[in-house]
Amino acid sequence: MVPSPERTSSGIPIRVYRPPGAIDPSPCIIYLHGGAFIKGSLESGDVVAWGVCDHASAIVISVDYRLAPGHPFPAGLEDCYAVLNHIATKGADLGLDRRRVAVWGDSAGGNLAAALCLLTRDRGGPQIVAQALNYPCLTDDLTANSYKIYAASPGLSTSSMEYAWDQYLRAARPTRSPYAAPLKALDLGRLPPAHIHIAEIDPLADDGREYAARLQAAGCKVELRCAGRMIHGFLRARFDGPDAAAEFCRPCAFLRQHLHDRATEA
Repeated sequence: MVPSPERTSSGIPIRVYRPPGAIDPSPCIIYLHGGAFIKGSLESGDVVAWGVCDHASAIVISVDYRLAPGHPFPAGLEDCYAVLNHIATKGADLGLDRRRVAVWGDSAGGNLAAALCLLTRDRGGPQIVAQALNYPCLTDDLTANSYKIYAASPGLSTSSMEYAWDQYLRAARPTRSPYAAPLKALDLGRLPPAHIHIAEIDPLADDGREYAARLQAAGCKVELRCAGRMIHGFLRARFDGPDAAAEFCRPCAFLRQHLHDRATEA
């Protein structure tokens, strides 16, 4: 699989991964890398992006969104929304089915994926049919129990998340914007089915638990999966053992089901 570097019509760098034997038009997954809003790139996300492409049997578009502190909220989110619009208008040129678009995000990318679903719902933008949120950070209020219990966990610390939020929001912290902190959204209805994947040993674990519960209460279809005895970032360990490999397959299977079921319904 050889990824293709591209740019959207608005100049945002993307990387396109196409599974072998893909037939046009193919379903598409927008991939949003992690990195605490302040780091990460197409290159750092490569190992996850091509794995998602392979296991979910979909074209993956990895997004090189702008990073804080040079580009604080909402710059990165607006880049993600611009890519979604690019797919809606230019998807046929890339062999994409704009009716079958999902989003996958890791950590800070999980925040952006959740926010993107809220933003396109509220703006009446292109439809997202499913969302996979992997160990997402969803609020700048770091008072839940997991932030205390796993404050010094080996994968991520609470203090590093405090720093990340300060860089992302700057003077706007604490925020009231649901697009910055999706857990603060007052309305979580009419959002796409969600797979929320958390690590047991992670300060962010309660963010995912609470978001899943609130989505379900709002009438959304949700699958919550806790990776037992694993730390933040476990998706990158899929080559290190069968347990991590199996965890990686779970959100891939969720998106594959929703994307390909959509084709059957159409």
